[in-house]
Amino acid sequence: MGFSVQEPEGKYTKSDRRIMDFVEDYTDEFLFMSIGQLAERLGMSEATVSRCARHLGYRDFKEMKNDLIQKKAGKGAAGKLAGTLMKDQGFDVENWFDFQRECLERTRENLDMGQFQEAVQCIGSARNIYIHAKNASLAAARLLFFRLRRLGFQASLIPSGGSEVLEGIAHAGEGDLAILFSFSKVSEEGRMILDYAREAGCSTLAFTSRLYAPQEQRADVNLYVYRGEKEEFHTMSSAVAVIDALVLALSDSMQPKAAEKLMRLQKLKKKYGRRLYGKEDGKSGQE
Repeated sequence: MGFSVQEPEGKYTKSDRRIMDFVEDYTDEFLFMSIGQLAERLGMSEATVSRCARHLGYRDFKEMKNDLIQKKAGKGAAGKLAGTLMKDQGFDVENWFDFQRECLERTRENLDMGQFQEAVQCIGSARNIYIHAKNASLAAARLLFFRLRRLGFQASLIPSGGSEVLEGIAHAGEGDLAILFSFSKVSEEGRMILDYAREAGCSTLAFTSRLYAPQEQRADVNLYVYRGEKEEFHTMSSAVAVIDALVLALSDSMQPKAAEKLMRLQKLKKKYGRRLYGKEDGKSGQE
């Protein structure tokens, strides 16, 4: 982890080495521990932990922990989360909602309305829609998939990785649309999809957190979403807001077609509700 070691090698106690070994082996867990929790975990006193911090060149445990958080910040999910908590001196729900408001505001400021309207047109006219996402972005992709299917679009989720990605996009062609969630960077799978889409004449749309990207990594339509700084824990609230805005804009442009498709779904639920949910009216509690 890169401790600020200042004592000669021979001056570390057995307890010092136990603490150092724990931090090296369980760094992500350590980032969220108090001095009391660490002492209890290792079966030693808080004073022993404090002495170890001073042996390593820090004023106290808090300075040691903050130094390691800064070095870990931006490296992996735990580092990003710890960095965000440290910035706010611990979690505060009001600060968190302020951060959400900032993400939404910065998304609104940088979202190109022309690109947004083009996205609505691309989705509305697509023959088939292929959606790809990885990791946390998959939750947003599934929401979009659910909303589009409910409106009657022929949407499918491309598997996240492996050769199944190619199987998922292989039949895309002219008149189809591939949607990518590639916020901070375009994954290798995303690059393959963009490359194949150009070859097959399939349109592309990307959700991105980059205002500028190399041409080969840009989709035909790009929707900006701000989720936080690079080293911070990334929220998905602004992405969900843009998705819901797209769906509402689509519904508005499809009237009364959208209402007709939703009514058809509602009639099916009412007809087969007892079989599915054990209720005659088909109410499942799902949205």
